[in-house]
Amino acid sequence: MRIYLVVMDETEEAKQALRFASLRAMKTGGSVHILALVPQQTFNAFGGVQATIEQEARERAEVMANNAAGNIFGEMGKMPVIAVRPGSPAEVIGNYLEEHGSIAALVLGTAREGKNPLVSHFAAHAANLPCPLYLVPGNLSKEELDELA
Repeated sequence: MRIYLVVMDETEEAKQALRFASLRAMKTGGSVHILALVPQQTFNAFGGVQATIEQEARERAEVMANNAAGNIFGEMGKMPVIAVRPGSPAEVIGNYLEEHGSIAALVLGTAREGKNPLVSHFAAHAANLPCPLYLVPGNLSKEELDELA
């Protein structure tokens, strides 16, 4: 079974990548894994405050991933696998790919304007990935995206 890994955040390009991956999964009889990243905290507050900040960030990531999963379930009728992980994005994604050797493709969306750091990182290291990297253009309309998938 083909498994498409999508890194989910609150950006439009992530939503594009998720739509593409879910359509590909439907067409190939595959499934989708959603990896929601918990942003690293750039400061250290007092212990209790720091723990609260980290817990809130984790909860936001979980809600976002579950909302995205619900949308996919509504369209595909199949619930994606959801993982929420803290840490450096490139490192977390690399570890996830290692842990799940059956991933068929890492699917990332490109920004309409500006650069996406994850796209830049993985495009530069694509030769070292254990699976193909699919880049979904952020400027595609829903109809164009549906046609391409």
